[in-house]
Amino acid sequence: MGSIRIRNVSKSFPIHVQPAERLKELVTGNAPSRQRDFWALRDVSLEIPKGATFGLIGENGSGKSTLLQLIAGILKPTSGEVAVEGRVSALLELGSGFNPEYTGRDNVFLYGAILGLSHREMERLYPAIESFAEIGDFIDRPVKTYSSGMVIRLAFAAAVSVAPDILLVDEALAVGDIYFRQRCMRKMHELKREGVTIVFVTHAAGEVKTLAEGAAWLDRGRLVESGDAEPIVAHYLAAMVRKDSAYRKRLPREEGPGEPAEPVRAPEIVRRIPNVDYRYGNRAAEILGVAVLGDDGEALPLLPQKGRIIVRISLEVRAEVPMPIVGFLMRNHLGVDLAGTNTALEGTDMPPFRPGDVHTFDFHLQLPELYPSQFSFTLAVASGTVEAYEVCDWIENAVALEAEPGRLVYGYLHFPCEVRINSVTAPRVRVSEPGP
Repeated sequence: MGSIRIRNVSKSFPIHVQPAERLKELVTGNAPSRQRDFWALRDVSLEIPKGATFGLIGENGSGKSTLLQLIAGILKPTSGEVAVEGRVSALLELGSGFNPEYTGRDNVFLYGAILGLSHREMERLYPAIESFAEIGDFIDRPVKTYSSGMVIRLAFAAAVSVAPDILLVDEALAVGDIYFRQRCMRKMHELKREGVTIVFVTHAAGEVKTLAEGAAWLDRGRLVESGDAEPIVAHYLAAMVRKDSAYRKRLPREEGPGEPAEPVRAPEIVRRIPNVDYRYGNRAAEILGVAVLGDDGEALPLLPQKGRIIVRISLEVRAEVPMPIVGFLMRNHLGVDLAGTNTALEGTDMPPFRPGDVHTFDFHLQLPELYPSQFSFTLAVASGTVEAYEVCDWIENAVALEAEPGRLVYGYLHFPCEVRINSVTAPRVRVSEPGP
């Protein structure tokens, strides 16, 4: 099965000042011309073991696709060495390797021939490819008549059906529909279990964390970091948040005609924090207070069983917060996180916080039945996204309340439940008895 070793690899492409310079170079036999080199990759070293699933992440133009083309043998490195063991099947740019004038069927057999498979072997594999692609009669029409989604269906079906040792997948799957993407993901998991080495490029961080054991982060042609997938994805997302935050800070503020915008000031502000077990953050925004209220706006002495409550959090902004998130965690007396939410999870889109702003956030909750114990609320305000953020202010166990006495609850909480006896909720399936 396939393994990949990349040692000190660099790849440059010539960029000509004028198109005529390229023609002149061809006519004169590579004579010196006015050109400069664009380095797509610089001194990259990686080792991907047999049977591993490996993700390549980075911004557009970071060199991910170039690296895949080097592994596939489509490009040769300017310097360094790429060593690949095993049969490589590649799904790179949309429709790459397909002749648009040929039918889908002809392209499938041509693809197999390029990989060294005989016509008889491809005849054996063809039914599975046609079935997986699900493009119907279009399989016998020229590829130039296909939609982009149909091209991807056929290309992926061919790539995964030729028994590859190494499968390379670029961002091509991004154009597929949800149904086909799900099938592709299941197929990649199946190949992974079979020990196929998989290297894929994606901007979906979740796919890297769920599918890959290892990952590499490329930035402007250089390797930033490689190793276990989860921490590398976290570092990459954090860097993107910092970059986006810096960009948002440069955006002009929306101000009224002829005068700067006044700081935001909430009509109701809580200025009491009953308890602070631990507190940290950069204090770009600082929590002023918290209260747990009933629907009438009055402070609650106890958490009501199956009641509605409001968790109110007030904060003051000390410095620019480009991508604000405000939320809380609810914990039991053992410190176990029972539930939590924040403005991002609830789909509350907010403009950047500005210095001097004072905001109050009301989280309206419907509580379940709780077991009799004490529950605490940990508060947080941050800048970033749910997956990657920088903490502005975090207060552990800022307020704690006992739950009202109620009926017996097993576990931590009781789900709303309705019991029906001898009722039919779905058609019954007859199971035939085995014959004698």
